[in-house]
Amino acid sequence: MDPTDNKSVATDFFAHFNVNDIAGALATLTDDATWWVAGRPGAHRFVGTLPKERAAKLFYRMASQTTDGLRMTLKSVIAEGNKAALEVESYAQLKNGRIYNQQYHTLMEFRDGKICAVREYLDTQHVLAVWFAPETDENP
Repeated sequence: MDPTDNKSVATDFFAHFNVNDIAGALATLTDDATWWVAGRPGAHRFVGTLPKERAAKLFYRMASQTTDGLRMTLKSVIAEGNKAALEVESYAQLKNGRIYNQQYHTLMEFRDGKICAVREYLDTQHVLAVWFAPETDENP
């Protein structure tokens, strides 16, 4: 595939998230795809390299905790050879009232018309604060 085709696959991946179609997003990945998330190894279960099956569970769990899915906005895409570099912004309102508004740099690698590896760089402190921090009573 040429870089233009890879850009299209990457764009399709995020477009599926925008309509809460996790299965459609996963269909753009090879069966042996890996998803690496930046962070100190062992710091949390979502950092490090995840096989497609674990990434899928994470995507479905995230979607289930939002009021209307996770909106993904591509800011820029640069592709060369079998790789594409993307700047992405996400937005979601969680059922607990918190807002997840993340900035990412994502590097995708492609094989046979599908995404075979992803490296995702993001603000892990924002992830912890929004998705994992305990609920507090803000009205004492």
